Amino acid sequence: MTLFSKLQRVRAERDRLVAAGIDPFATAIEEIYSPTEARIQGRRVILAGTNNYLGITFDEACIAAARQALERNGTGTTGSRMANGSYAGHKALEMELAAFYEKRSAIVFSTGYQANLGMISGLVGPGDVVLLDADCHASIYDGCRLSGADIMRFRHNDVAGLDQRLHRLGERRERTLVVVEGLYSMLGDRAPLQEIVAVKREHDVMLMVDEAHSLGVLGAGGRGAIEAADVMADADFVVGTFSKSLGSIGGFCASDHPELDLIRYVSRPYIFTASPAPAVIGAVRAALAALQARPEMRRRLWDNAERLYARLEALGYAVGPEPGPVVAVTLDEVPRALALWQGLLAHGVYVNLVLPPATPGSRPLVRCSVSAAHTTAQIDAIGDAFAALGEVLEGAATAVQP
Repeated sequence: MTLFSKLQRVRAERDRLVAAGIDPFATAIEEIYSPTEARIQGRRVILAGTNNYLGITFDEACIAAARQALERNGTGTTGSRMANGSYAGHKALEMELAAFYEKRSAIVFSTGYQANLGMISGLVGPGDVVLLDADCHASIYDGCRLSGADIMRFRHNDVAGLDQRLHRLGERRERTLVVVEGLYSMLGDRAPLQEIVAVKREHDVMLMVDEAHSLGVLGAGGRGAIEAADVMADADFVVGTFSKSLGSIGGFCASDHPELDLIRYVSRPYIFTASPAPAVIGAVRAALAALQARPEMRRRLWDNAERLYARLEALGYAVGPEPGPVVAVTLDEVPRALALWQGLLAHGVYVNLVLPPATPGSRPLVRCSVSAAHTTAQIDAIGDAFAALGEVLEGAATAVQP
């Protein structure tokens, strides 16, 4: 046995894919033409797997803000937020995020992953309990592990299961954090937040909601699932990322609890990571302003999402439980998922391939990310590619209904 022995199984799986001419994890986007088009493997393709929900990555105001910040403040901070990495822009963005979510304050992290890692590990510790939805993102699980708290799961969106577990905790409920996502990234389904909040109130526990995939997508003002469900005041901690609707990179947490500011002194991912570059902060601030000033982007996104979802459902694919910016097709076995992913790329459509164990129910899926920047013609072309593959692959790409 060596340090590399545990990687041999991974090597075998990778070699099997490469031998079959399929290597999705090494696929490079060679050139970007727009928020919705790029060159991959030498051909022009439609991008339908980028999480660029509002299509804002080429927005002129965002690019101008990034350029201005770059020229004024340089390429990077070269330090953490606790050292020399808190610029005026970082503080301004925190104030703008707090105002956006109608919260007392906010903290900006270097990535969305670190926002979950830093907040959970800073809030809870040994002897505490984190009660989380089983389908939560890996960053949430890793934050729990880093914290040393006891981890308890309830079945995905099972409010009765959440209630039962809280009853069993007894007095430990005082030291319990419940964590859910507003919109889940694999199948695109939402958390039943009104019901979850009712349970939270009954047991008087704290609730963290990860709005990574629902920021800019849900709610009248784009504030996410908590706004759509009218429970903004009940979310003790709102965590999110800048790498989806805001078209950049970074993460945040907003809260009404004054103790949020103390997280800066105990969160290792916050203390020991270099802060976001000035150009990133400039772009995010402009994107957040655009999100609020241009609701038509969100309307276009939903028009596109509902159009693609309806088309794939009509074709007989096993899509997620409801329309949304994530339109996932679940397959019954890995070879069919690989064939579908490869076939779509050959037809000029790039999507995400997700394989077990990272998928709900351990079933492979291909995942489309819809954007406000997609044209109706592009949405129809994506649907046409799925339609063609359902026939050409003689069932290899046709999903089996759960």
